[in-house]
Amino acid sequence: MGTSFTPSMRSAVLAVTVSVVFGVSCDNSNGGSQKTAAASASSVPSRPPDTADSPTPARTSASADASIAPSSAILKVKVRDAFAGLQATLKDTCTPSNCAYFLGRVHDELHRLDRAMKTDPKGAGHFPEPIALIKALDAELGGDRSFENLNKHQTTLLRTRDRINSWMQGHPDDYR
Repeated sequence: MGTSFTPSMRSAVLAVTVSVVFGVSCDNSNGGSQKTAAASASSVPSRPPDTADSPTPARTSASADASIAPSSAILKVKVRDAFAGLQATLKDTCTPSNCAYFLGRVHDELHRLDRAMKTDPKGAGHFPEPIALIKALDAELGGDRSFENLNKHQTTLLRTRDRINSWMQGHPDDYR
């Protein structure tokens, strides 16, 4: 018998997993800083799915961006880890209670994968089709990641995710 996870349970599991993977701790004894912990935590959606009726805000505020050095604001993520995050969205759907969260997460996971592919030691040329698909999606979205715009372009957003998933599945040696 399989256990069915609700979106809020998945968010909690993802938050714990990210904390463990990135070694987030509450103290500064390891030489890390609270800013680094905040940057790590910002990769987890900050909104619970039950507030999904309102537009999804950006994950970091202007004041948070100003307090974190650019080099520490974006953590280097391996392509396989970013792809796993994207794959985690495959069985979710846009429902009235979590549509804004879901579409925002798909968008964020695509861009996390894009950053990982562009900074991969093998080079961005190793991932030409996924990078081109994300670039085309960005052109269609016109820089507007509001819920209204993501919802308007939902078909393109999900088609991009699915095409990238198929490409990556066909090229496992490129990200393992």
